[in-house]
Amino acid sequence: MLPGTRTRAPARSPADRPARSPARRAARRLGGRLDALDAEVRRGVVSLLTLVALLPLLLLLARRAVRLPHGFDPPLCYGLTVLAGTICLLHLAYSRYDDPALRPLRRRPRDLAAFPPLPARPRVSFLLAVRDEREHIETCVRSMAAVGHPDVQIVVVDDASTDGTGDILERLAAELPLTLIRLERNLGKKGALVRACERADGDILLFTDSDCVIAPDAVTACVTAMTRHPELGALSGHCRALNADAGLLARIQDVWYEGQFRITKAAEAAFGSVACVSGPLATFRREAIWNYLPAWAEDRFLGAPFRFATDRQLTGYVLGQKWRGRALKRRHADSPFVRDHDYPELKWEVGYSRAARVWTRVPSRPAAFLRQQIRWKKSFVRNLFFTGRFMWRRGPAAAALYYGHVLWVLAAPVLAVRHLLWAPLHLAGLLTLLYLGGVVLKGCVWGLAYRLDHPADRAWRCRPLMSLLSCCVLAWLLPYALCTLRRNVWSRSPA
Repeated sequence: MLPGTRTRAPARSPADRPARSPARRAARRLGGRLDALDAEVRRGVVSLLTLVALLPLLLLLARRAVRLPHGFDPPLCYGLTVLAGTICLLHLAYSRYDDPALRPLRRRPRDLAAFPPLPARPRVSFLLAVRDEREHIETCVRSMAAVGHPDVQIVVVDDASTDGTGDILERLAAELPLTLIRLERNLGKKGALVRACERADGDILLFTDSDCVIAPDAVTACVTAMTRHPELGALSGHCRALNADAGLLARIQDVWYEGQFRITKAAEAAFGSVACVSGPLATFRREAIWNYLPAWAEDRFLGAPFRFATDRQLTGYVLGQKWRGRALKRRHADSPFVRDHDYPELKWEVGYSRAARVWTRVPSRPAAFLRQQIRWKKSFVRNLFFTGRFMWRRGPAAAALYYGHVLWVLAAPVLAVRHLLWAPLHLAGLLTLLYLGGVVLKGCVWGLAYRLDHPADRAWRCRPLMSLLSCCVLAWLLPYALCTLRRNVWSRSPA
């Protein structure tokens, strides 16, 4: 229970509960022994254990690869590509990832002196934009106020709410140390957050969403990571579902979130190039984004204002300012964000901390879930036209992870049409079964990775369901998102 709130704090995840089962106790003992080793020895042991765990997948990959010389087989090539990509992600996430909040990163830039160090005790500006969230806003704001970091400025912007959210915030502002900005006209999430930034005086800018609850030690973890690693211009926290007990759809998303952060973001973080610092807990160095806030707020795509891509686009400005920053600043030279202080364009690293935990409310109903996924697809498309133009400059490994994901997303609708429509209509049902079998196999692999991190937690069985949902339903949303890119709706309700 958070101090002073009448609503429940998130239930502890299985990973946070006492280790009662033999599997959990064994996992904790192994983790403790690994942490006690010398850093280089520990990394070598972890790499060896990861390879041993991946050995069945490597043997399966090798067995299927020997069939390639016998002729080009598109389904076989696709299956091999997905399997190889999954193996690479798992290997990177478990053998190359270091949590910057817990230990020094093994991969550091050569020109480390180019990055200005943060103060030993940096000030944090904790920023939130909210619209029509009266049911959940108090829990979110109280969790912001309960963080353990000693020097935090909290700024909340009410983006012209009409459901009484503003009245709740007024009451909280009289009780808690926060600055409240109430807008008479709706600006959208980006515009509202930029208004919050106008009041922000922190060395670190930290954003969250109005349907989230922050762990008390999350801000400290983010600050520790960025203080130890001045090359980090941005950092993503680790997000799980706050309402995982709301039904099967919510549980599926909870397990999926764990994999997207623990595996995908961890693999990207191994090369300092996390493609999206997610909104539930997004941390930025002031110098890394300050000059680009006008470009973010006034972002346009296909000749119209674009309200989506808030997380991805802001991350793109950190990743690509070395090559795109000067032009963006010239375009908004009259803005006080650019005119008053011109920060140098640096090749910032973007990381991820598993120790910085946050919970978000996920859609528990199919219609709301599909609306959310369509928004994310639109963000993906818009950001591809920005980040996709320079990501190749960040090194071959980071480029392979980014463009590999892009190809997988773009190919998903084509593969769905081929295997779920074309094959049955041409009496090739075996092809459909093989495709669905491969999808389930991939989901099981991700599910077993979840169980490795959370021994004795049976929720891992939900992960294959998410894989089936992705190929049978979500793959069809990309064409629809492309056709409705101009529809802009600022809403966070997961109902």
